[in-house]
Amino acid sequence: MRICWITISLVLLTSAPLSIYSEQRHLVNMTLVQNATAQGAGNLPAYHLDRGFGTGARNWLLQFEGGGWCNDIESCLERSKTRRGSTRYMSKWEIFSGILSNNASLNPDFYNWNRVKLRYCDGASFAGDSMFRNETARLYFRGQRIWKAIILDLLPKGLNGADKALLSGCSAGGLATFLHCDNFTKLLPKNASVKCLSDAGFFLDVRDVSLQHSARLFYENLIVLQGAEQILNKNCTSSRYYPNQCFFPQYALPYIKTPYFILNSAYDVYQFHHNLVPPSTDLRGHWKQCKLNPASCNQNQLIILQGCFRFEMLRALLFFYEYSRKGGLFINSCFAHCQSESQDTWFAPDSPRVHNKTIAESVGDWYFERKITREVDCPYPCDSTCHNLIP
Repeated sequence: MRICWITISLVLLTSAPLSIYSEQRHLVNMTLVQNATAQGAGNLPAYHLDRGFGTGARNWLLQFEGGGWCNDIESCLERSKTRRGSTRYMSKWEIFSGILSNNASLNPDFYNWNRVKLRYCDGASFAGDSMFRNETARLYFRGQRIWKAIILDLLPKGLNGADKALLSGCSAGGLATFLHCDNFTKLLPKNASVKCLSDAGFFLDVRDVSLQHSARLFYENLIVLQGAEQILNKNCTSSRYYPNQCFFPQYALPYIKTPYFILNSAYDVYQFHHNLVPPSTDLRGHWKQCKLNPASCNQNQLIILQGCFRFEMLRALLFFYEYSRKGGLFINSCFAHCQSESQDTWFAPDSPRVHNKTIAESVGDWYFERKITREVDCPYPCDSTCHNLIP
């Protein structure tokens, strides 16, 4: 494997916020979109809406739920029998915390907005639009129609009069923001301030440790099966030899017009475990201990993580970092996946920090244009504020 290196001189300062926070469980009930069947959405789409108040009553934050993907009939059929594939099996109440919290001390910039969690059940980041049928099974891949049905339900509830809006998402939901960001902007008033945020959704088109494009093959099969080609950015697909690569955020990002914030770990745990070192490449378990505890990684493994993973992420973001006038970044060195929905990592006394700024402070400064926010952490293991969240 080729060895990659990048040098970024950064100073990391750490301190705790002055105020003390206490987390509270805030449960929000599910809303089913009853008329979605007429729009061909398959199962009834669902979302959880917590109404805004005060100065935030006309502002909206939408959060795509994450939950992986399926890219063949077997895995999608299995998924359809779980909460990842049907609203019938989902919890009817969801805890709103982190970026979804309604507590000003826990979520200072967005606490009084209308906050919506979009439930995820299509297995293609709300991108599919096809159907499979044989003698024994029928599968609907209707992510695009689910997205449309939810939006059409929310528009008359106040979204059509939004002053400010933020489309966000975690993991597969973070990837969905890349696919739907500009479309979302077009649906809202022209004078609205609309921006997008991806949390742990910057999935890389990177070779695995066996030098195979396993991630690329996975997504290509997903796109073909679920009929996601039509949602890919047309400017991206027409400019590249391999159009399906436009499912990867690094290729779609340059063509997105809406202001964008990318929150990601440079050692994203999901990508580390599934794309960089998928189980098929480590049958003898050489990476097992390293996956469980980064401190157990040997020198060669650290070279791969530092060089050919962290480097590839920073290289993919270099143009955005240098030239995006309205873009924001928070790339930390924690072994984690999704950091905006958990109070511990979003905004708390011991939350992860880069340049003495929490994730919540960085996102807020970017959205409200208080400061330019492009925070890139020093390489592992320099960051003592990390919450290493390893499944």
